[in-house]
Amino acid sequence: MSDFSEIDIRARQVFQRLVETYIATGEPVGSRTLSQDTAIEASAATVRNVMADLTDLGLLHAPHISAGRLPTELGLRLFVDSLLQVGDLSDQERARIDGHLQGEHDPANLASSVLENVAAKLSGLTQTASLVLTEKVEAPLRHIEFVSTGPGKALAVLVFDDGNVENRVIDIPAGMPPASLITAGNYLNARLRGQTLGEARAHILNDLETNRAALDTLTAQLVRDGVATVTGTDETDTKAASLIVRGRGRLLDEHAADNLERVRMLFDDLERKQEMIDLLSAAREGDGVRIFIGSENRLFSLSGSSVVVAPYRDSKDNIVGVLGVIGPTRLNYARVIPIVDYTADLVSRLLK
Repeated sequence: MSDFSEIDIRARQVFQRLVETYIATGEPVGSRTLSQDTAIEASAATVRNVMADLTDLGLLHAPHISAGRLPTELGLRLFVDSLLQVGDLSDQERARIDGHLQGEHDPANLASSVLENVAAKLSGLTQTASLVLTEKVEAPLRHIEFVSTGPGKALAVLVFDDGNVENRVIDIPAGMPPASLITAGNYLNARLRGQTLGEARAHILNDLETNRAALDTLTAQLVRDGVATVTGTDETDTKAASLIVRGRGRLLDEHAADNLERVRMLFDDLERKQEMIDLLSAAREGDGVRIFIGSENRLFSLSGSSVVVAPYRDSKDNIVGVLGVIGPTRLNYARVIPIVDYTADLVSRLLK
């Protein structure tokens, strides 16, 4: 069922009020409660019959025989897509978010300081756990050196402007003299200084292909293999990503005591970093907010959680990351969606 074409207006009203009540309370909703809602104007018996029909359609389910009804994941999806009324943030709410995120940041590391702040503040604003996925920002290279470690092997020592040092083992042509290692290092230092490895890769490889590098055959091979190794052999490789998760404790709300096993499963899901990155990367496929409800994503099929995320952009208007929140499927979507959307837009503006 992809829409509400199979149910009448009254059933739609009952369904909408039931879901809204469930989101507000976290509890099963009974026919007597709904019959007292002035927006419905129907007897408890009538409401009960409507709820039975909605259950048959797979939109509601009963957690216990004598209990009220809860929306299924299908029901929540239809509610979010068809009935949810998402308002805009007020000027006061926008000012509050601006005040949280537009404070002082480390100018030498603006992106990471902004995103760390975003993760903490987003969790507080929505009372959920927050997620921020960002591409690993590569600092410009300060120095590179090749050190022989044995037959056919060398250590590429890379020193970056941010002070980080990385050592990467590479293959070198058999019988390469020590002088070639020094020449290759000098050649790369002259061309890489002040640039990231990714930025300089195409330029250096083009020089080698067109014989503009003025290097002997063995040294040119070392430069080619070394650049390919330290920057990735596939030009289409995506940058490494880092994941920030804040506010896990907020998932242990007043209703979690009845379902601690699901909370434990969710905590386990959050530790599976690569799968979380894969999930959030899916949000890069288009603009705007995306919502994943429960088993719509395999990662949360057991914990029954919802994720609301939106991409953000860099100064070149490229999508470079995703931010959002995770919580129970009864998230206050009407409140969370505009907060996530506005925060993503604000981060994009801060990074420009």
